[in-house]
Order: sequence, then structure tokens, then C-alpha cells
Amino acid sequence: MSGRISATFTRLRAEGVAGFVPFIMAGDPDLGVTRELLRVAAEAGADLIELGVPFSDPMADGPGLQRSAERALAAGTTLTGVLELVAEFRRESAIPVVLFGYANPFLRYGAERLARDAVTSGADGVLCVDLPPEEADDLQVATDAAGLDLIFLLAPTSDGPRIEQVRARARGFVYYVSITGTTGAAAPDPNEVAGMVETVRARVGLPVGVGFGITGPEQAAKLARVADAVVVGSAVMRLVEDHPGAALLPAAREFLRGLAVAVHTARR
Repeated sequence: MSGRISATFTRLRAEGVAGFVPFIMAGDPDLGVTRELLRVAAEAGADLIELGVPFSDPMADGPGLQRSAERALAAGTTLTGVLELVAEFRRESAIPVVLFGYANPFLRYGAERLARDAVTSGADGVLCVDLPPEEADDLQVATDAAGLDLIFLLAPTSDGPRIEQVRARARGFVYYVSITGTTGAAAPDPNEVAGMVETVRARVGLPVGVGFGITGPEQAAKLARVADAVVVGSAVMRLVEDHPGAALLPAAREFLRGLAVAVHTARR
């Protein structure tokens, strides 16, 4: 496990709280604004940040994040630019950063080059949405050699063999997709999530972050009572659409702070 990711979950466990993990699409509306959003997220209380790498065919994402990726690509965002942004952020923050994206841009960049450059930039992990464990050999070898956590997804439909595959390969934490479908879909059922989180945590032996379908503080708090971390993505990037220009950062600050407080106080 990456030093910063491991230290973060160790701290959260000692404090008896879940972690708050906002997702931010790099380059939406441009990398300059993303730089400011990263700072806002850090100030608001994020424990770990998922930084999206835009892709033209984001099949696991709902309409909101698809539009977010389209805006980022239209602004000229590249994986190289995202890594440069991580390096800038790392000079001012120790919050772990996980690159969240799809196999096409990651593997086109090159597995060894990606792992090397990601670590050099200060990234802590990679989550490749559409890369199942059985197809992850090349990336796994590269990330393990570089000391970069390769994070895998599990879902309500994941059976015993799939959980075992993830157990053998996962580093850092497991991202549990709380609902079937795409991001930004219907709300997850905390009771159903709780049972699966317990199973995954026991069988994989890593912290479990829960995401998909979380739209606000109330839902986040319910899931924070059962998960090791709560990931909020579509709702965060919807702010870019709803609050253009100068209104974005104040709105993001208020929303992210509310989510962080809800997650961090949920078990009290």
C-alpha cells in the first residue's frame, strides 16, 4: 500500500471515522480551475482525492460525468497535463491522489511509463475502471515495481471468485460500487451496502471505499457509518455546470465542506 494511502486509512481508523473522497474531473472546465478545486477540496477536509483522467468513451459514467469528460477533452486536457497538475498539488499538500480513468489512455501512455511518471508526480494510486483483474498483469507489474497502488472495483454482482481475484491483486483499498449501473444513478441502500462491505473487508483485507449514487451529505453520512471511505463524484462535478465562472469555487467550498463534516461526524 502506498505510504500516504496507508497512513491515511490508519489515521482514520484510529480516529474512528470514515474518509471523505471527492472525485474531481481534471480539466473541467480547464486545468487552472481544477487546480483551484483541488485546493478547495483539501481545505474543505478531503482525506483522499480521486482525480479523473478524461476519456472520450467513459462507459461506466453517467451523463453528468460524460459531459464533464467532454468539456475536459475540449479544453485540451491530456494525461501528461494531469500528471503535471498532480505535481503542482503535491508541492502544497500531502493528501493522497488516485488517478481515476480508463484503460485506453492509461495503456496507450504505457504501463511502465505511467507508473513511473505517476509516482514522480506524487500520485499514490491508479484506478482503471474498465480493466478487470484478469487483464491487469502488465499494469500490475509496473505499479507494484513503482510503489503505486492499483485499485480495483467490486460491485453488488461480484461473486466469490471475483472477490478472490481482487484480493490477490488489490493494493491500497477496494472501491465498492454501491449500485449497479452508471455513476450518478439511483441512491444506494445503506443496509445492503453494509453487508457487502463487511464481506469485502473480511475477505480482501483492505479498507473499502463506497461510491456511485451519493448526491449529498445525508446519503454520505449513512454510508460513512458502514464504509471506510465515501466517494462523491457526479454531484461534485455537477457544480461546474450549475455554477459557471466565479460562482464555482464558493459553491464547491460550501458543498465539499458539508460533505466532509457529514462523513467525519456520522459515527458520533
